[in-house]
Amino acid sequence: MKNLMITGYKPMELNIFNMNDKRIFFIKETIKKRLIPLIEEGIEWILISGQSGVELWAGEVVLELKTQYDIKLAVITPFLNQEHVWKEDQQTLYQSIIGQADFFQSLVQKEYEGPYQFRMKDRWFLEKSDACLMLYDQEQEGSPLYFLREAENRKGDFPIFFIQSYDLEETVREIQEDLSDFT
Repeated sequence: MKNLMITGYKPMELNIFNMNDKRIFFIKETIKKRLIPLIEEGIEWILISGQSGVELWAGEVVLELKTQYDIKLAVITPFLNQEHVWKEDQQTLYQSIIGQADFFQSLVQKEYEGPYQFRMKDRWFLEKSDACLMLYDQEQEGSPLYFLREAENRKGDFPIFFIQSYDLEETVREIQEDLSDFT
């Protein structure tokens, strides 16, 4: 495996409505915990579509890990200016990540026209990636379900490494234990 895509929920699907929500920290730590072994096994490129939420948080994690590992970040958006309808703080984070990415491009050189652009993006990521790291819990459906269905329809083996609520709870527990060691 050389190319890993990362996807998951949008902030509102997790009931996260501001960038200071402490759950973001735990999500990012869980992504990092799952990502490091994959990098150590040979992942070279991390691919995201730049969607707000899990993908942008993963982008932050990858940029942090670039100081320790020889990895690259590609942001491949489904269309131009996807961030224009987002809150200002999300737009700022998006601009920061695409500014630091090793590669940035939109699949379609047009603004949003319809849902077909998301299906096209999902198919492109399935073709160009060797596996996926996905924050998704089957008990809480949301936008990642569309990608998951597309992946299930794909012929051949496409590994999906899930981060579920249990993984997030485990990260919280580990961090709390580490903090209690200092008191």
